[in-house]
Amino acid sequence: MNFAYNLKMIMEEQNLSQTDLSNLTGIGKPSFSQYLSGRHLPHKKRIAEIANALGVSIGRLTARKPDMEPEPPPPLSHQKVTIEEAARRLGKSQQFVRVALQNGAAPFGFATKGSGNAYDYHISPKLLDDYLGGIS
Repeated sequence: MNFAYNLKMIMEEQNLSQTDLSNLTGIGKPSFSQYLSGRHLPHKKRIAEIANALGVSIGRLTARKPDMEPEPPPPLSHQKVTIEEAARRLGKSQQFVRVALQNGAAPFGFATKGSGNAYDYHISPKLLDDYLGGIS
């Protein structure tokens, strides 16, 4: 996801500063500084708030390439990555990976709520590899 890049481009197009965006959304300037540097990715609800304030689609903010729809998920033929494997490769706990997926904070997958309190986890092998390549 190129959220930071897309947000910068939209802000430039609309001639908005971090202060302007903070005033429009009620989100603090320090948060925007983190988002624009790529250090943090806002959760889904916050992305929606930012998109609404800017008058753009969520897809425009989260697309891999500006002004394009997000890339489709990898083909189903790809090997599934388990929570255990992702946690091992990331050097994090399984619970950390689960929570990141549930909150939409993991750029390599997502979680869908099943029945009761159960979740189904979907981790893209390619996105996980891309993510790990970027933090090495």
